[in-house]
Amino acid sequence: MWVLDAGIWVFSFFLWMVGNTIASQPCIPKFFDSDAMVCVCNATYCDTLDPISLPPEGLFLKYETTKAGRRMELSEGTFQRNHTPSSFRGLKYTFNASDRYQDVKGFGGSHTDAAAINIMSLSPAAQEHLLRSYFSNTGIEYNLLRWPIAASDFSTRPYSYDDIQYDFDLKYFNLVEEDTELRIPLLHRIMALSKQPISLVATPWTGPAWLKTNDNVKGKGKLKGKAGDKYHKTWANYLIRFLDKYAEHNITFWAMTSQNEPDCSSYAMEDFPTINYSPEEQRDFINLDLGPALANSDHKDVHLVIHDDARIHLPNWAKVVLGNSSAAKYASGIGVHWYLDAMTSAQLTLGATHNLFPDYFLLYTEACNGFLPWDIKVDTGSWERGVHYSCNIIENFKYFITGWIDWNLALGMNGGPNFVKNFVDSPILVDASKDEFYKQPMFYHLAHFSKFIPEGSVRVGLTSNSFLGCTLKAVGFLRPDGAAVVVVLNNCYMDIEFSISDSPVGVIEDVAQAYSIQTYLWRHT
Repeated sequence: MWVLDAGIWVFSFFLWMVGNTIASQPCIPKFFDSDAMVCVCNATYCDTLDPISLPPEGLFLKYETTKAGRRMELSEGTFQRNHTPSSFRGLKYTFNASDRYQDVKGFGGSHTDAAAINIMSLSPAAQEHLLRSYFSNTGIEYNLLRWPIAASDFSTRPYSYDDIQYDFDLKYFNLVEEDTELRIPLLHRIMALSKQPISLVATPWTGPAWLKTNDNVKGKGKLKGKAGDKYHKTWANYLIRFLDKYAEHNITFWAMTSQNEPDCSSYAMEDFPTINYSPEEQRDFINLDLGPALANSDHKDVHLVIHDDARIHLPNWAKVVLGNSSAAKYASGIGVHWYLDAMTSAQLTLGATHNLFPDYFLLYTEACNGFLPWDIKVDTGSWERGVHYSCNIIENFKYFITGWIDWNLALGMNGGPNFVKNFVDSPILVDASKDEFYKQPMFYHLAHFSKFIPEGSVRVGLTSNSFLGCTLKAVGFLRPDGAAVVVVLNNCYMDIEFSISDSPVGVIEDVAQAYSIQTYLWRHT
């Protein structure tokens, strides 16, 4: 009987291997320092990944990326069936699919003017490789895109969609070239490439100058007047008009945030495009203006997201807005930026907010490296910047976030363009002069999540024994297809032995290489 079972297993493995003969393309490395490596893509070549195919029962897949140079390297392993716990001295994880927490919305980046300009600066073939790298099933399969409404600082100029003075009826509202010639055409290509729906999150930075107290599209200013008046209602209608105009291009949005970084004008540079709100002002604007306008429009199914700023403001911001039942009925979620995470505890901010308002999703909507004034803006090939991403994702998923959206999809080698010179880093850098682009370690750290944890997955229990000295960071999920996913990060100078026990299946015994991240995938049910 055992011989028959073994034969069936071998045959199943053979069939699985036959079905996975699409050869992925390896990384072509380029070093900017001894340990600062990127993968180079151009019009004729780009590294790829095979589409996900689950292994037979009893096997697991491992994808590994290391500081030493591996990029999403695939290997297979076998579960140990007769594992003796006392015989293994490493870190022990227990995967428990019966402990279920939040559903996953997904992962993605932001389709800014700057990103579109950089992508379109490449030849058509190189553009195709870049878009496939993010959105196709031979890439890392993003399913979320954040979308600035008109100008952000990552534009080449400040602008709105209606700069005609006091046009309260919005007769002159119209999209601009950045929309119609750059971002919309690229989005249609992205949607054609993706095997899954792309969920768009729209976000306003600033409105027409004549709606703001500083009479300028740029800079620190609030909306004139107060909630419920013609200024606030015009601004709400402006946002609905944006959705209308995009619908004419067959583009619909999953969500809209009420304002990008509503508190940022307290510390932003004078030239940043922004509108400032207190939590009370945002509550009243949603209650009296934006909420009713959205509910009475053709876009009533668009989810309204509050806050969209650093988690240091939580849970207070949520208490003010969602603690008001009239405003709360219009909202679905809470947007969070990572920029002040080091100053706050995820448990005391995200965890506390989830406990108070469990029916509202928590979504990380912006993150980037190089944002501090003293930072190197673009640190090409930096492994540590990739680790910053994966550490943040693992930690915050443990405190109920449902998705994680990076900032610019692609930037130039200087971290721009940005009309206020607020240059930062990006997972993909474009060198238009060479018609090539570079995938940084950040890109691959993101891939270890976005490729394997699709929308509809759920975070599940993953517990470990105590372990002194260097330790690992890990998080576990169950996919809609019943497969298990565990992401393990080792940011230590030494290799670490560990095991993952999934009682219906067996035990994985492995070693996490120093400075590495790996994703494990297997059939749980």
